[in-house]
Amino acid sequence: MGKREDELRVLFIKGMNEPMSRRGFLRRAGTTGLVLAGAGWLAGCGDDGGGSGDTEMSDQLNIYNWSDYIAEDTIPNFEEEFGVSVTYDNYSSNDTLLAKLQSGATGYDIIVPSDYMVTTMRQLDLLQPINLDNVPNIENLYPRFREAPFDPGNEYSIPWQWGTTGIGYNMEQVPDFRPSWEMMWDEKYSGKITMLTEIRDVFAVALFRLGYDINTTDAAQINEAKDMLLEQKPLLKHYTSDTYIDELASNDTWLAHGYSGDVFQAVAENESVGYAIPEEGAVIWVDSMCIPKDAPHKYTAEAFMNYVLQPEVGAAISNYVWYASPNQAAEEFIDPEILQDPAIYPPEEVEARLQFIEDLGDATTLYNDAFAELRAT
Repeated sequence: MGKREDELRVLFIKGMNEPMSRRGFLRRAGTTGLVLAGAGWLAGCGDDGGGSGDTEMSDQLNIYNWSDYIAEDTIPNFEEEFGVSVTYDNYSSNDTLLAKLQSGATGYDIIVPSDYMVTTMRQLDLLQPINLDNVPNIENLYPRFREAPFDPGNEYSIPWQWGTTGIGYNMEQVPDFRPSWEMMWDEKYSGKITMLTEIRDVFAVALFRLGYDINTTDAAQINEAKDMLLEQKPLLKHYTSDTYIDELASNDTWLAHGYSGDVFQAVAENESVGYAIPEEGAVIWVDSMCIPKDAPHKYTAEAFMNYVLQPEVGAAISNYVWYASPNQAAEEFIDPEILQDPAIYPPEEVEARLQFIEDLGDATTLYNDAFAELRAT
C-alpha cells in the first residue's frame, strides 16, 4: 500500500483525523481456510422429509439474509460438508423482511434481522426458540453477545455480525468533509447524497443532528425530525440500502448514509472513499440469525448456526464482508487490519457515542406514519 493511500484514507473520530488504511477487500474472499473440524457433533444426516423433526438433518435449507453479507465459500462449503442444498435469498431492509413474514411468506429456515427487530418479531410471535444443545459453538461468542439486551441468553437469536451506521464519502469530491451529520444537508452536494431505506436508521440521523435520543417516543420530536428530513429530501439522489455501494465506488454518489462494512466494500474499489462515525453519534447494531415460527428445517438451521460459529468459518465471513465479528474464538483467524481498525472495532470513547435502536412498541407507529409522509411528499 502506498503512502498516498495511507494519507488519504481517514477516519474522523471526535473531529480529529486518524489514519485508516484499507487493502483490496473483495480479492481476500476465501483466503481464510474453512477447517470444518468439529462438524461431526451432528447425528446422522438423514432426510427428515420436511425437517419437522428436531434430531435429523434435512437435505434442504432456506436462508433469507441481507445483500452482500456472506463469504463466497460459506454456503458451498456447508453444502459439501453436510450434503444440504441451500436456497439463499436477499433483502435490503428490516422493514422488507418483517413485511414478508407478516404477509404469510413461509419456507425460510433462517432470517437475519437486526437487534430491535428481533424484539419486534418475538412480540409478533414470528420466531421460535433455538435449541442451544444443537449449537454448542455458541460458547465461542464474546460474553457481551451472550447477554444482549434484546435477547438475553440467545433464546431466539445467534449473532451474525455487528457494526455501525455512519457516512461513506468521497474525499476528492468532498474536500471540506467533516465528521458530522450536517454534511448530509449540504446543498453543494445536491443530487450526490443517498440515505438508507430503513425507517429507524433514517430518523436516527435527524434525531442525532437535533441532539435527541434516537429512541424517543415524543411525537413532537419525531415530527421535528420528519421536518428536517423533508428539508433534506430535495438534495437526495434517492433512498437506497442496496445500490449505494456501487454508487460510491463509481463516484455517482459522494455522501452516503450507510453501514460500515458496506462502505468498506466501496473503499476496496475506490481509494477516494472513506468512512466516518459522526461526532454527534451513530447507530451500533447487531444482526442475528433467527428461526421463523414456521421454518420447515429447524434442526438443519441450527446445524448451520453452529457451523457459522466455528472460528475459521466466522473469520472468513468477517474477512470478506469487513464487519466486526461477534465470535471471540475467530479473532486469531481475522485479518489484523480489521481487528485494529477503529472504524470497525471502535475505541471506548467512540463507543460511548453509539446507540442501539430499540423496539418502541406502539410508538413505532409514529415513525412509520412520519416516514410514509416523508416518502409520499
